[in-house]
Amino acid sequence: VMSYQPNVISSQPQVTVTQYTVSSGSSDWNSNVCDCCEDCGICLCATFIPCILGCKVAQDNGDSCCIPFLPGAMIALRTSVRSRYHISGSVCDDWVVMSCCPLCGLCQMAREQKMRGN
Repeated sequence: VMSYQPNVISSQPQVTVTQYTVSSGSSDWNSNVCDCCEDCGICLCATFIPCILGCKVAQDNGDSCCIPFLPGAMIALRTSVRSRYHISGSVCDDWVVMSCCPLCGLCQMAREQKMRGN
């Protein structure tokens, strides 16, 4: 005679609940767009050879050195830099800055990269 013994569960499955706090983590630019004279080297470079500074900012952001020569690409570069450093703002803000005062916007991006170590 075979005896049937049902499977007995001796322990209950354990469920671990982990809480995550999601913070926006957004910050502001470390300097104002009009603070061009905070770093004279960056300011002079933007004044006399902006294509070189634009190339450096693009390369430091992991982009091609050709970015400064492509129409509208500096707006995209500013948006990318802002995203990389979790800086609050919008594409519309980036468009206004890079359309109205592109050299000041370029200086601001370069100062931000310098302050953040890249």
